[in-house]
Amino acid sequence: MKSKTQNPLKVPFGTAKGVAIRNVRFLQWEDAFDVDFEDGVSFLEPHATIRKANKIAPSASVESVELENDLHHGFFVHYDNGQTAEVSWAFIRELPPKPARK
Repeated sequence: MKSKTQNPLKVPFGTAKGVAIRNVRFLQWEDAFDVDFEDGVSFLEPHATIRKANKIAPSASVESVELENDLHHGFFVHYDNGQTAEVSWAFIRELPPKPARK
């Protein structure tokens, strides 16, 4: 069983500083996106995470990856079935919130 490791560079929601994305590319052999930021930090974000967050069909294949032009604070993943995933810098740099206790 694989142990789940958290990336120590990610921070809780709302505490990350906005940093522009320098480059993003899809690594097919890893089934993940390599995201490079202006401050030199890089993350390998699993494709499954982006698919789930954007409700992308499991049969869809990545056709192209496009960096957001204006502020470089996100990117788009275009699929062969016409769907598009929108990914912000915060999705890559911040940890998801912990479930609320009852």
